[in-house]
Amino acid sequence: MIAPKFALSAGAGAIVYLVLAVAAEGGWAAYVSHPPLVALAVAFLALTAGSFFTNANLSSGEREDRGNRWVLTAFGIIGLISAFVPAYTDRQDFWTFGGETVRWIGVAVFVAGGILRLWPVFVLGRRFSGLVAIQPGHKLVTTGIYSIIRHPSYLGLLINPLGWAIAFRSTIGIILTVLLLIPTIGRIRSEEALLLSQFGSEYEAYRARTSRLIPGIY
Repeated sequence: MIAPKFALSAGAGAIVYLVLAVAAEGGWAAYVSHPPLVALAVAFLALTAGSFFTNANLSSGEREDRGNRWVLTAFGIIGLISAFVPAYTDRQDFWTFGGETVRWIGVAVFVAGGILRLWPVFVLGRRFSGLVAIQPGHKLVTTGIYSIIRHPSYLGLLINPLGWAIAFRSTIGIILTVLLLIPTIGRIRSEEALLLSQFGSEYEAYRARTSRLIPGIY
């Protein structure tokens, strides 16, 4: 099961995220007047609940790249802004696009990204940490989706908020998702450097035959 500290963080984060979105949309009545947004909230809570059944943690393990902790602050700041601003611009009809069909597309993208984010967490088990760290008994996983891309969870991390932005028809939300590339790429580089130092030629060979996020592109 998920570590208590990680569970508290995930649960509190989910509540704050939804409260900000509902407030920005103009309150509960305004929010639930859009069925896709209700589905978005249900999906968000379901994915959060699903994370409680993983072994995700915040352990620094045997060795951690502490210099990479800045990305957690960046993720947090962009995340809070993304919770509020897309819903607010939706209510103000500022830089918005499409209608209810677009909202449903956003919900589908959000769910797909959430599943892609969560699935590798189940695969990695206790090796998955919110920090860039080598865990006790750490071994490379190179099968399944990891045989194609090295960072499927980070791809899900980008697709998930993109779906959120689309559900609120928010151009600014999409821009915020693009900004997530900065800490995400920083995180990937730090993680790959640590894994290379730990596993040497084994990781070098794995890296040579796979892509980081998008097969054949990056």
